[in-house]
Amino acid sequence: MSAVNLARLSTFINFIIILFLINSHLIKAQDIEDDIDDTVQFESIKPNLKVAEAKAPRFLLYDVNPGEGFNLRRDVYMRIAVLVHELNKKDPWILVLPPWGRLYHWKSRDIGQQERVPWSKFFDLPSLKAFVPLMEFEEFLKVRDEPVIDELYYLQRYEEGWDKWEQKIDIRPCIENPYHYDPETDKWYGWFFGYDNDVWADKMECLSAMAHAGFIKDFLNKNTTGRAIMLDRAEVLLHDHFGDAVFWKARRSMRFAKHLRDIGDEFRREHLDSNDNDDVTTLDPDWQNMKRNHGDALGGPYMAVHLRRQDFVIVRKSHTPSLKYAAKQIKEAMEKTGLKKIFIATDAPDDEFKTLSKNLKDYKIYRYKPSKEVHKKYKDGGVAIIDQWIASHARHFIGTQESTFSFRIRDEREILGFDPKTTYNQFCVQGEKECEEPSKWLIVY
Repeated sequence: MSAVNLARLSTFINFIIILFLINSHLIKAQDIEDDIDDTVQFESIKPNLKVAEAKAPRFLLYDVNPGEGFNLRRDVYMRIAVLVHELNKKDPWILVLPPWGRLYHWKSRDIGQQERVPWSKFFDLPSLKAFVPLMEFEEFLKVRDEPVIDELYYLQRYEEGWDKWEQKIDIRPCIENPYHYDPETDKWYGWFFGYDNDVWADKMECLSAMAHAGFIKDFLNKNTTGRAIMLDRAEVLLHDHFGDAVFWKARRSMRFAKHLRDIGDEFRREHLDSNDNDDVTTLDPDWQNMKRNHGDALGGPYMAVHLRRQDFVIVRKSHTPSLKYAAKQIKEAMEKTGLKKIFIATDAPDDEFKTLSKNLKDYKIYRYKPSKEVHKKYKDGGVAIIDQWIASHARHFIGTQESTFSFRIRDEREILGFDPKTTYNQFCVQGEKECEEPSKWLIVY
């Protein structure tokens, strides 16, 4: 090979490496000329190419109040994902996903341990990564020399309260502290997603915060130096712009894992005469290319309802209808739509489900019950997602007031392109003269 050809090959390889690093968020390129001609003559690249020094990525970890449920945690993920999305505009950051476990609603005791559950069990990771650089916690442990978090900040309220809402954050004494310090090792220990003493933090402080998630960006850039930073009680941080295009990009990237969608689709075909072609609910392979108008989706020939029971009967009594009154509202909706099949997603015990079904005896009632194998493999969280996926494809949906489970179903229906009239419906309680409609957060591209 001639010297000229070798030079061309070397230039070409270097050029490809630069492009790879840029796309991997690992370095920034400055003053790259974009006037390479169509014949790709690499000698024509101007010699004043300047590339900034490569920066090692930093890691942002987070956790949520142990008492929060599955669907609220999904919402907190979006807040932190948008934060990392913004951080990457300046320097490379990687979001480390907190393993799932110890959730209040995961009460099954015959399916094995429900801790240290990876996100890939429930969500499609390539879709998540299309919005923000991220990795599972186990991957994070593998790339670290030690299982250490350099700086841990436990978010908390302001103990003195506040008269007016204003964005601010301050290092403060801890109001409460779930972590403990070991003076012998000079390390901080805690639950750490079920890893306990197998993971530790070198530094721990409490951070009083009254702010949107993006407000903490400057603190992370200017007041932290460690490579691995963790924010616990991340639900304290609010959405920057709830419902805007960036919010919806984060939400659209949260596609359910294909193995769960497949189970839901099989149930739809076998029991509800529903499939994506007839229902006009086919997903594009890449969520970034999928844009639907309201009314594009038809949905399967069935009604879907989410009826929250258990704790709502006590803590949300004023928003939870009796079984008899819920059945009355379902009947009225069935008469209006002319549908004959009803899919019910509910946490009601079997005796309550039988009572509800007896009040709907003129219709065919369906409820998803996983096999022991599916339940053990995909846990309570996977079963909940299958329920949501089936409900998301119904021709008409009725949800429960103040339920994040219902809220997430409405999100899916927005993404699929359903008419809002078929989505934003919820159960009323007996005696309400006018049933308040749920808030409408329509999709934005």
